[in-house]
Amino acid sequence: MARFLLAIDQGTTGSTAMVVSESAEVLGRASQEFPQHFPEPGLVEHDADEIWASVEVAIRGALEAASVTASDCAGIGITNQRETTLLWERASGKAIARAIVWQDRRTAASCAELRKAGHEALFRERTGLVLDPYFSGTKIEWLLDHVPGARARAEAGELAFGTIDSFLVHRLSGGALHLTDATNASRTLLYDIREGRWDRELMALLRVPEALLPEVRPSSEVYGHTRDLEVLPDGIPIAGIAGDQQAALFGQTCFQVGDAKCTYGTGAFLLMNTGERAVASDHGLLTTVAWRIGDATTYALEGSAFVAGSAVQWLRDQLGLIEKASDVEALAARVPSSEGVVFVPALTGLGAPHWDPDARGLICGLTRGSSAAHIARATLEGIAFQITDLVEAMAQDAGRPLSRLRVDGGASNNALLMQFQADLLAAAIDRPSCVETTALGAAYLAGLAVGIFDSQDTVAKVHRIERCFEPTMAEAAREEHRARWREAVARARTAQGAA
Repeated sequence: MARFLLAIDQGTTGSTAMVVSESAEVLGRASQEFPQHFPEPGLVEHDADEIWASVEVAIRGALEAASVTASDCAGIGITNQRETTLLWERASGKAIARAIVWQDRRTAASCAELRKAGHEALFRERTGLVLDPYFSGTKIEWLLDHVPGARARAEAGELAFGTIDSFLVHRLSGGALHLTDATNASRTLLYDIREGRWDRELMALLRVPEALLPEVRPSSEVYGHTRDLEVLPDGIPIAGIAGDQQAALFGQTCFQVGDAKCTYGTGAFLLMNTGERAVASDHGLLTTVAWRIGDATTYALEGSAFVAGSAVQWLRDQLGLIEKASDVEALAARVPSSEGVVFVPALTGLGAPHWDPDARGLICGLTRGSSAAHIARATLEGIAFQITDLVEAMAQDAGRPLSRLRVDGGASNNALLMQFQADLLAAAIDRPSCVETTALGAAYLAGLAVGIFDSQDTVAKVHRIERCFEPTMAEAAREEHRARWREAVARARTAQGAA
């Protein structure tokens, strides 16, 4: 049997393992969900042992589905839910508390205090991030302050912090390794993305001991080898790490400055490669590390829409317009256009470039002739409008227009949505043959480290595009759509005040 790569994609609700051939063909995959814990409203936690158990099940399933022998694995790549924060004992590897998930809002007050004290500009300059409980730094501080004895143990060097990639590497290596890569470090509020190191001034502001932090390594290299596992033999190289959105950017082979991808999931994440330059945003976007290979760091601009696929779930679960999410395309296709109906999917506020948490979802333009099909079509169009706003902001920050967009994620399978997206952007949309590009990115990074691929050019050659959506909409029609959308967004942003 030829060698293969094993990608572990540890996500928010489940873990996926994928077996990838030397020619980038997916030979087998398996997923396993794990429990979500909600101790109070706004609090979201994961159990480390439950995460690890789901990873083991996924690995076994993927190997079985691919009919491969684990000893033929050339290397393991890891990609992970970013920002989720875990502390464990160095000696035993046991977590001292449940992980605080990226969605958790318990540290909102801490972030507000830091902003009030005038520290936001410093955090923004050093880390490229905004002060928000989304990121890891204030989560670490909370755990140290609320788990009995944790702060003293951390200062004594007895505890280790990690995002989930670090935890997986620790388990895969039999406890030998405590490290992370630059992409995950860049999501902690503790890492200077330009200097490429943990920042002691930021650590002091968040009261995080240096002894707690993992070593920061490149995104593609052999970090160590598997040891003492039931699911894999000893000696397999652990060779690639990247946070999920950065892994998707790499998996889409967005290797040139200006290349961009959008992942359409529950929300939508847009990243653009800005090369060696960490571009500061004037439009509410984040500046982040895209990957680091060797001594070379590549940066990206990132913007997100809070609601994408979840808008379709809302049509299904709250309105009962469809039985399953995949039915939305057929329903929307029953009408040739939304006929003036606009849906602003601000169901949890608006993210970049608006950053209005008080905005409310809005459907406007309804007439007596409006139907479920018009609302379904307006929902898909609302997702595309949000991404268009992000692309426009990103182009202004980067100083260059977008000519093509690479897409992935479950909703990218919706051809009606992708065509409308291409029309709004006046840019081509490339959809790969495998839309699970997050796992592919992890495999590619590992493959570079172990010599399966000799360069990024080789990776680009094996990446396959399944379909290209070319824009067909006239400029006048495009501007009419955009004007209608802008008016609807303005209404959505005043809806809370009017109420």
